[in-house]
Amino acid sequence: MTKTVLITGGAGFIGSHFTEYLAARYPEYALRVLDVLTYAGRRENLAALENNSNFAFIHADVRDKQAVYEAMQGVDYVVHFAAETHVDRSILDPDAFITTDVYGTFVMLEAARRTGIERFVHISTDEVYGSAEQGAFTEQSPLQPSSPYAASKAGADLLAQAYYRTYGVPVLIVRPSNTFGPRQYPEKLIPFFTVRALHDQPLPLYGDGQQQRDWLYVGDHVRAIDTVLHKGQIGEAYNIAGGNERTNIEVSRIILNTLGKPESLIQFVQDRPGHDRRYALDDTKLRVLGWKPEAEFETALQETVSWYAQHPEWWQPILQQQAEYRQFVQQWYAGRETGR
Repeated sequence: MTKTVLITGGAGFIGSHFTEYLAARYPEYALRVLDVLTYAGRRENLAALENNSNFAFIHADVRDKQAVYEAMQGVDYVVHFAAETHVDRSILDPDAFITTDVYGTFVMLEAARRTGIERFVHISTDEVYGSAEQGAFTEQSPLQPSSPYAASKAGADLLAQAYYRTYGVPVLIVRPSNTFGPRQYPEKLIPFFTVRALHDQPLPLYGDGQQQRDWLYVGDHVRAIDTVLHKGQIGEAYNIAGGNERTNIEVSRIILNTLGKPESLIQFVQDRPGHDRRYALDDTKLRVLGWKPEAEFETALQETVSWYAQHPEWWQPILQQQAEYRQFVQQWYAGRETGR
């Protein structure tokens, strides 16, 4: 059956992988990507789809009510990725996170309410639950965000739930664990450390490096979203777990070993404020729908690291921007230490 799908943030990391996945699995679907192309949204991420007659790109901001309303005309499904997502950036400059993640989601939900779409999948994060000292979070666990980023996503979650309960907007929420894979913008741990290691630069590891994350390969992530989009119960939230809990220092060592670089490149730096110690999700509810992760963690990580090593043309244009950003971060932390 033909469907029209609007994917916000579809030029970003996970959004572009999801758009490619839909195009391959459902060639009859008409796909619309709406993306404002911030520093993390790149049109070249969608290069494989540019000649697809069922693909259209809309250069617009999710905070633009008119543009969003027009983009949603005739749409059956919405998958809402568009968001600011980097925790460090949210600590330094939370404004963009509140306006994009919360207000932008409000604009999307309002347009969905007015146009009468069939399904609206909101992409959230495991960080809305805060740190898991023991056990694993279920979808009924309280939201206890630690960073402005996590708080902005929790706010968006609550708005989505409210629009379902108040207006009947057909919302579904997914809360994935840490995702990795090719084309992830190199400010996140795996691509950032990979690019630095390729240049024999130190890997600045926060605190003692013992923070635990559950890692989810992007291919498994997009399959999970597809499962929720087509089989999930409207009004429900679904956790997406990778089942791969590793400490940050373990991940750093795998990256270095894959590239044949010495572990002496690891450099411990001051921990960031409000840094959650551990994330863990119970994904039983999603598995009942027939999904489970397929990627073997170390193999997928090694393949991801190798992708960055083999595609410098993708990340080299970003290096100057990254250098300026890291300098800003260092100055901010120096100011915090001296009380400025």
